[in-house]
Amino acid sequence: LADCLAQAIGRQAAPNAADAARPARASMPKALIAPHAGYVYSGPIAASAYSTLGDAAHGIERVVLIGPSHFLPFSGLAVSRAKAFETPLGVVPVDDAARRDVLRVPHVVTADTPHAHEHSLEVQLPFLQVLLGEFRVLPIAAGEATAREVAAALECVWGNEETLTVVSSDLSHYLEYAAARSVDASTAESILNCSTELGGEQACGCVGINGLMHVARERDLEVRLLDLRNSGDTTVERSRVVGYGAFALYEPRVTR
Repeated sequence: LADCLAQAIGRQAAPNAADAARPARASMPKALIAPHAGYVYSGPIAASAYSTLGDAAHGIERVVLIGPSHFLPFSGLAVSRAKAFETPLGVVPVDDAARRDVLRVPHVVTADTPHAHEHSLEVQLPFLQVLLGEFRVLPIAAGEATAREVAAALECVWGNEETLTVVSSDLSHYLEYAAARSVDASTAESILNCSTELGGEQACGCVGINGLMHVARERDLEVRLLDLRNSGDTTVERSRVVGYGAFALYEPRVTR
């Protein structure tokens, strides 16, 4: 993790003419999209997302984390009943107040089964622990849900500078290297255009992404592509690869 973050932070510090030409936005992202494969495969790409948090990361007190349910199909969104999540870096408490708030939204339930063997949320936590220190998490596993339903849950706990939303998702799965690059580039363009109609063949976390894109449209968020690679770039195997993208979403800067 340390190497991934150090390299990503170095890239973030490099001058970028395109950034200078963009309209004024908040300096820290309000939401991220990051991949969730093994760190050897997608760690560098996930680090590209988290490195955007910078020094302001310590002002984040709550992370709303939403990812796909890979092993259990169900309808709606499921919040874990757990009091905390534990990684080798320590314990991250679940935000009880946020959990109570989001459970008032239709299609959101408490259920531990979707979380029991799910990795898509847990692999994000060490990055957050390194950068944020102490924080609370609201873990949401996504089953079948519309973009509007997911957006309603995200809006309920959107908060201000103290809250970061992270959508966990990989992109294409098991295509040949060149084909994956083409498909993932098209998917990235859809995300940059705030499409709410991604499918599972484009991103396993499409339910969460579509919901976040619905929020992005409503709130006029700017979506930036930070990194787009696949497992063929981080390992030697290129006959069957998985795609990874890192995105940051920024709120309009408030002028006074």
